[in-house]
Amino acid sequence: MENDPVQAIATRLKIEREARGWSLAELAERSGVSKAMISKIERSEASPTATVLGRLSGAFGLPLSVLLALAERAQERVALQAEQSVWTDPETGYTRRAVSPPNSLLELLDVSLPSGVRVPYPASAFAFQHQQIWVLSGRLDFQEGAVTHQLTEGDCLLLGTPADCVFFNPGTEPARYVVALTRR
Repeated sequence: MENDPVQAIATRLKIEREARGWSLAELAERSGVSKAMISKIERSEASPTATVLGRLSGAFGLPLSVLLALAERAQERVALQAEQSVWTDPETGYTRRAVSPPNSLLELLDVSLPSGVRVPYPASAFAFQHQQIWVLSGRLDFQEGAVTHQLTEGDCLLLGTPADCVFFNPGTEPARYVVALTRR
């Protein structure tokens, strides 16, 4: 059975906001996410999209992976598949499985991106990490600033300097890839 991280994400977002002494309005201004949406997310009344989480993590000055790892924290050294946290973007169907045991220096994410789906992230979501993308199946166009990398099965990309990025699946089948990252 998959763990539902929505409540953990809601709690972590509120903790991060309150730790900085920010009001909902201040976080909304810093992130570009509406105050109403942040409030709904913090009350677990809405599941945030990948884009919204990217904007919120950027406003906090945290990589998205760190924000989600904090929400998923545990002391286990083994991450059994049945207990790995799976999050699905309610808007696009993008699915992200946290494969690594929590608090690992290396974080592995198993991602499935449906056909035709485009997920943008601001540069701030990549600011504090080194990241590689390894395509397991399907096609992935990864736009990194002005450069687009067209990746297919077996290709691996080391991301460069943080830039606004877009993950896009131009294929007819889901793209499945591993994101490997470490914090700077």
